Amino acid sequence: MTRMNVTMDLSRLSRRSVLKGWLATGSVLLANTILAPKSHADRLDLSITPACGEDTGPTRSATEGPFYSENPPEKRDFRSDVDGPPVTLIGYVLSADCQPVPGAIVDLWHANHKGQYDNQGFKLRGYQKTDAQGRYYFETIRPAEYAGRTPHYHVKITLPAGRTLTTQLYFPDEPRNELDHLYDSALLMNVKTVSDGEIGRFDFVLG
Repeated sequence: MTRMNVTMDLSRLSRRSVLKGWLATGSVLLANTILAPKSHADRLDLSITPACGEDTGPTRSATEGPFYSENPPEKRDFRSDVDGPPVTLIGYVLSADCQPVPGAIVDLWHANHKGQYDNQGFKLRGYQKTDAQGRYYFETIRPAEYAGRTPHYHVKITLPAGRTLTTQLYFPDEPRNELDHLYDSALLMNVKTVSDGEIGRFDFVLG
């Protein structure tokens, strides 16, 4: 199949419709968008994600921070927990050679729209397992900054074999990014605005 370079304008689409399209197809029609499929997913003639190349290596680790809670529930919908600017977080968990990792546990937690963590329960906390194509997604919100920290997500990726990567994800163009001593530009998400919020994309590569 010939590669097609088609630019898709996502700004008029809803998060739900974008997510539905991403889950339904690995079409080359998405090649120039945040939803571009990986070569492992459909064997099309697409460039390998730079994150799997020799130049960048595996996804970098970052500190867990003081607010992790053990034994979070299995859930992907955080939107019912709190109010806040809606974000749909999507991506793959991949091996170093760009192969999907099914059944990997993706554990997400973060602050709310006021920069506060729920340390008594499991609001804005939960995990899910990647599907057969190594994909994950969460319906959540954009966290706020708080003292010393730019907006960010905390993530733990645990492979079926048991090894865990702990890291953080950041939003591009945040004024406080460069002021945060933990900020790492290698952990920036690809974020696009849609009609009812944002879509954030990050592919985790485990060495």
